Amino acid sequence: MASNEDRVGKFLRRLLERRSSAEIVQSLSRDDKPVPPRVPGGSSVTKEAVESRWELVNVPGHSRDALHARNGADSLEPYGHNIENCIGTVKVPVGLAGPLRIRGTYAAGDYYVPLATTEAALVASYARGARTISEAGGCVSILLHEGMRRTPGFGLSSLTEAGLFAIWCIEQRDALRAAAASTTRHGELIDIGMAVEGNHVYLILDYTTGDASGQNMVTIATQAVCDYIMENATVRPQFYFVEANLSGDKKATAHSFVSVRGKKVSAEVTLPADLVQSRLHTTPQQLERYWKMSAIGAIQSGSIGVQGHFANALTALYIACGQDPACVAESAVGVTRFEVTPTGELYAAVTLPSVVVGTVGGGTALPSQHACLEIMGLAGPGKAQALAEVCGALALAGELSITAALCSGDFARAHQKLARGNNTAAGDNHF
Repeated sequence: MASNEDRVGKFLRRLLERRSSAEIVQSLSRDDKPVPPRVPGGSSVTKEAVESRWELVNVPGHSRDALHARNGADSLEPYGHNIENCIGTVKVPVGLAGPLRIRGTYAAGDYYVPLATTEAALVASYARGARTISEAGGCVSILLHEGMRRTPGFGLSSLTEAGLFAIWCIEQRDALRAAAASTTRHGELIDIGMAVEGNHVYLILDYTTGDASGQNMVTIATQAVCDYIMENATVRPQFYFVEANLSGDKKATAHSFVSVRGKKVSAEVTLPADLVQSRLHTTPQQLERYWKMSAIGAIQSGSIGVQGHFANALTALYIACGQDPACVAESAVGVTRFEVTPTGELYAAVTLPSVVVGTVGGGTALPSQHACLEIMGLAGPGKAQALAEVCGALALAGELSITAALCSGDFARAHQKLARGNNTAAGDNHF
């Protein structure tokens, strides 16, 4: 096996075959040429503002038309509150996976789930898993807990002051809740914890956020909490930050894995052996065997949780339905489990502790994204908990299908057929 030193050496030799060391030094040198003009217009999506941005870039007309038709046929008005420096929109293909039968506390029925992706074979795989679940009578998917976290950090002069400040915050819980409540009608500060590290104090603020995913909501509420603290604390911090990176926002963390940030969902299904054979082309015993080996592999890799590809389901669903795709970094941690039952059936379960989704706010009101939510009957208020349960069921469908493909030898074959242009009925026999 080549050492790191060997690999670095080969890389550098390849680099020097194309460019001399003098050329590399020149390309890395300070560039003092005048900085080009800033992108004008901010959040404006007027015709004039968009035209002024296009003047900055030199691209063929067809490239510009692909992003935004010159005749203004594609109105950008709906996007003004969701982006700055807008020049157009990107179209991503959307496919339907389903039917996916769910028996949940909020989501109940048969769902056709819209997935936006450029990865061939993905929708076919989720469709196969969803159909298998449905033919088994559906899966149970349950929202277990919800809460959105912000963690402001405060700097004191000493550990003693940090302890006194922490005690004061505990005593002021009701006042801190009132400060947060003054900023929103939909959110509530439900729990206040803290961590002390030397002369630093981190407040761990957990909120409910109604039907919004809630990152902006809790940021504004937390700012009000910090303002109250800085105006009223008997031991005044020397400085503070509204988010001190303990919350797990947009990153995979052990903290989010063992608690909740967003919505915690668990889903399960029991599949008869003959259904596993006919639809997934493998056996419960082989699926369990693969799961055991993959769990050890995940542990060796340092993975937070043990799962195959939650990120595929959530990214495609998030893009289609106006969620924040960056939250997949934290949403895609979790656990998958396969077991053979005493009667020879397959028990499969997934748990996702940090699904960050909403059905109002963010990108959910944009035309295409709102339409995708409407396909599932999950647009607007009162539907966020159901969307989270759909996420759990969809992740379960994907884990079943990809693991079955790996067990049966169909994984590479399906990608070769579907991802390389041979999208035939023969390929669909496997996914």
